[in-house]
Amino acid sequence: MPHRTETDSRKLLRRLRDEMSLSNPGQERLDRITTIIAESMGVDVCSVYLFRDPDTLELCATEGLRPESVHQTRLRLGEGLVGKVARLARPVNTANAPKEPGFRFMPETGEEVFTSFLGVPIQRLGERLGVLVVQAKDPRLYSDDEIYGLEVVAMVIAEMTELGAFVGEGTSFATTHKNPILLRGVTAQEGEAEGEVWLHEPRVVITNLVNDDSQAELARLEAAVAQLRVSIDELMAHAGSRDKEHQEILQTYRMFAHSRGWMKRMEEDIRLGLSAEAAVEKEQSFARARLETVPDAYLRDRLHDLDDLSNRLLRILTGQGHETGADMPDRPILVARNIGPGELLEYGRKLRGVVLEEGAVGSHATIVARALAIPLVINAARITTEALNGDHILVDGTEGIVHLRPDDAISSAFRDKMAMQAKAQERYAILRDKPAKARCGTHVKLNMNAGLMADLPSLPSSGAEAVGLFRSELQFLAQDRMPKRSDLVANYARVLDAAKDKKVYFRTLDIGSDKVMPYMNRPDEPNPAMGWRALRVGLDKPGVLRMQLQALIRAANGRALSVMFPLVAAQSEFTQAHDMLLREIERERRMGHALPEKLEIGAMLETPSLAYAPHSFFEAVDFISIGGNDLKQFFFAADRENELVRRRYDTLSVSFLTFLQVIVDRCHEAGTDLSFCGEDAGRPIDALALAGIGIGALSMRPASIGPVKSLIRRANLNEVSELIARVQARGLENARPALLDYVATLVE
Repeated sequence: MPHRTETDSRKLLRRLRDEMSLSNPGQERLDRITTIIAESMGVDVCSVYLFRDPDTLELCATEGLRPESVHQTRLRLGEGLVGKVARLARPVNTANAPKEPGFRFMPETGEEVFTSFLGVPIQRLGERLGVLVVQAKDPRLYSDDEIYGLEVVAMVIAEMTELGAFVGEGTSFATTHKNPILLRGVTAQEGEAEGEVWLHEPRVVITNLVNDDSQAELARLEAAVAQLRVSIDELMAHAGSRDKEHQEILQTYRMFAHSRGWMKRMEEDIRLGLSAEAAVEKEQSFARARLETVPDAYLRDRLHDLDDLSNRLLRILTGQGHETGADMPDRPILVARNIGPGELLEYGRKLRGVVLEEGAVGSHATIVARALAIPLVINAARITTEALNGDHILVDGTEGIVHLRPDDAISSAFRDKMAMQAKAQERYAILRDKPAKARCGTHVKLNMNAGLMADLPSLPSSGAEAVGLFRSELQFLAQDRMPKRSDLVANYARVLDAAKDKKVYFRTLDIGSDKVMPYMNRPDEPNPAMGWRALRVGLDKPGVLRMQLQALIRAANGRALSVMFPLVAAQSEFTQAHDMLLREIERERRMGHALPEKLEIGAMLETPSLAYAPHSFFEAVDFISIGGNDLKQFFFAADRENELVRRRYDTLSVSFLTFLQVIVDRCHEAGTDLSFCGEDAGRPIDALALAGIGIGALSMRPASIGPVKSLIRRANLNEVSELIARVQARGLENARPALLDYVATLVE
């Protein structure tokens, strides 16, 4: 790296800092900054362009161009050399701007006399705020030192913009963290919520951008990095060899923390005049900018690691921990990059909703959010950089949309939608104690899914007839150690106590794939969803499954017990698990413990193979529960975590309904009870079709029971069955249009 001239850069940064200390209006302050930069660099023009909206740049201040063009000249993202800098998020340096590809002449600025051009992005932590430009009449290429120095100045301007330094009378351009923003994500839990942002990891606020003593700042950086290295070593020692993935992340952290290149770049920034904090954040911003342009997933993960490491270093330097002293708002909407199930459980029902920058529809956080019945939107890009604690926020989990700092019109329309939803729920509440009995006389059992004790209070008010699925793995996933058998016994007993006379179907551990216990080594698998997971893990590692079965038997304490095994792909797997449970029953009998008064042992049909198991399998099981989420992804070969394909395939496609009819017929032939569990069971139109082909029980989230019951009570399932048969006979691909037409004829 070439040596930078310390004196000129430090002088420029100090002049900028002194300008910031004056109480000038925002526009006057920005005008002065362009003048200072032009004088310090010996150029004819210095201009600042800021984003007016996500696609439009506006000339907001200039020294050297025509003053009347300020706030009049605008460029689209990617338009001209300025737009090119903004789009690419990297410098453009040319000795002959008019001959540069993409050049756009703007006559109102009077720039035709200026030949050379250097533009650098104004950005903070990957957030593009604008472009800083210098120009000169003489044709010349700017040196690496000049580019580097201008990037440092642009970083300071970005910080000033973030802190609202240019807000004031006369400034018509957009300022970050002030304007309304619409973010589109992915629905992970339906529902709507209004509230205020509560950041899981609050952003570090840097107020001292320029240093007075480079040696003192270098010493601060060195001490902070040393502390960071020690903390990483302690984390590695604490983690031990239990979690291979965690160890790999920490090894990457250690590599970056000892990187001389990273350290040298920050030391160089400090010598140029930045504070230690500003130097760390400058490197972090460049890393985030590179994140968006790197196609390789492995390299993106490494840049994420560097980003996280920079946050740790900034917290050490500033003393700003996760606890900022701010009080949680009355209506908190949690905003995070990602979050584990244990952390989300700690927040509990205090939250109105959750918005994640990352996440997956089957992740631990999604499962917990569903259990807590709070709206969740995932993959909301840039939410953690756009949001500040206390920002007004609207979360539409049904549409996967987030309104940050919405205007009054959006807020009013959103509240109208929430009011309509509330009225609908009041209407459904009237049906709570009534059966889901269709006009043809068919009774469909509507059950609820659960996984936490927090779910059980919803059982009486939801109108559910049973807990059709209790996800037993959440107690394992939410801890950093294996739970004791006595803890499991107490937890399962509380579940049965809360359910009172209603049946609870306990699903044994469904781990693997995206659900990994933090204390369990996970094998590297090319396709975990179809790999070592669920019952396969239980049969290969029987110790944990046996302990869980013992806990369920003891929790029942003489009451009825229903147990089902997940992801059974062959009859032999069910036979092994079935025999294991019977052996544990015999063991408990010998020990003198109370045995269940009635024991039901079932299987979850989540693989197409099991639909074609021998007839003896259907006779051996006491019940079958179709796991709709997994079965659909395996049937269509469409990963439900992959947003490119998961919405392309419909439950009401004729091929899938025909396949489900095979399962219905086989269960009917064997006299085996059949239910359907999954997201589709909670969608009224889909639920109507499932009931219409003969599935007698549906299990869903509590909030879906009212809408599903309302529709079933208005429908005639014989008519639905005949309608689906006609769609099949006509060779149509999907039954949804016909079902929607049918529902439109039903009387409310």
